[in-house]
Amino acid sequence: MADTVKFIVTKEYDGTKAGRFLRSYCKLSARSLSLLKRTEGGITANGSLLRTVELVREGDLIEIKLPDEQSSITPVKGELDVLFEDEYLLIVNKPAAMPVHPVKIHQTDTLSNIIAYRCKEIGSDFVFRAINRLDRDTSGIVIVAKDRHTASLMQNTKIDKHYYALCHGTVQISGTVNAPIALSQNSKIVRCVSPMGQNAVTHYKKIKSFSDYASLVDLVLETGRTHQIRCHMSYIGHPLLGDDLYGGSLDLISRQSLHCYSSSFIHPFSKEMICVNAQLPADMKNLINRLEAGDYNEK
Repeated sequence: MADTVKFIVTKEYDGTKAGRFLRSYCKLSARSLSLLKRTEGGITANGSLLRTVELVREGDLIEIKLPDEQSSITPVKGELDVLFEDEYLLIVNKPAAMPVHPVKIHQTDTLSNIIAYRCKEIGSDFVFRAINRLDRDTSGIVIVAKDRHTASLMQNTKIDKHYYALCHGTVQISGTVNAPIALSQNSKIVRCVSPMGQNAVTHYKKIKSFSDYASLVDLVLETGRTHQIRCHMSYIGHPLLGDDLYGGSLDLISRQSLHCYSSSFIHPFSKEMICVNAQLPADMKNLINRLEAGDYNEK
């Protein structure tokens, strides 16, 4: 991870107070500013200590010292499919059957455990902050920020994500599901479409149908609600294969056939377009091969 982040004061902020520049342009939170004020050399302008009440000038080099952080996650050795990495971000392809974060019944078999081990090996410890989250049995791209400030910037960054899913039945060529999602009554896990829920919008496009048994679909989310794709596709009568929680069959695959295969965004520091792709995992490839062969019998 980076030790400092650097910004150049733009013409728009010439003659304004440093506090305004740091909050508006650098996107520092009040909490981060408070911490930096107590950090020796926390904020400097052209190499000199900068107070938030002082004025900044166009062209000034502002440096923010990132605080040292120690991860509390148990390092566990495991394979990690790295798609992109720099001093600010780590992007990986998460396999199915792996939680992203530790929870009560998964303390040492998560993506964060494997990343913690890798960090320890290369001597680059950082607190695990996932920018996007995937269900335990959903595979694909997970973006991880290496420090608090990068995480904050990424929360305000538009990230375009595409998913592949195999759904029951023949899905129409394309469409949009605009239906609010809420937690189902009598369940702590299952979501449902409800007028009392949060706004949720899913766009889908059929890639291929396999007779009238299943369809391969490309999906894009406008919102990021828990179980959004799974809930929305079930709502329109096309639950995901392997997703028995939402009405899908386990006959051909034992987990929801959902994979985040593409992600793109403007890097918060370099301002370059970052585009990453994650290949379909073997179980979904095998499932497609079976569907193309017309083999719909139980696995």
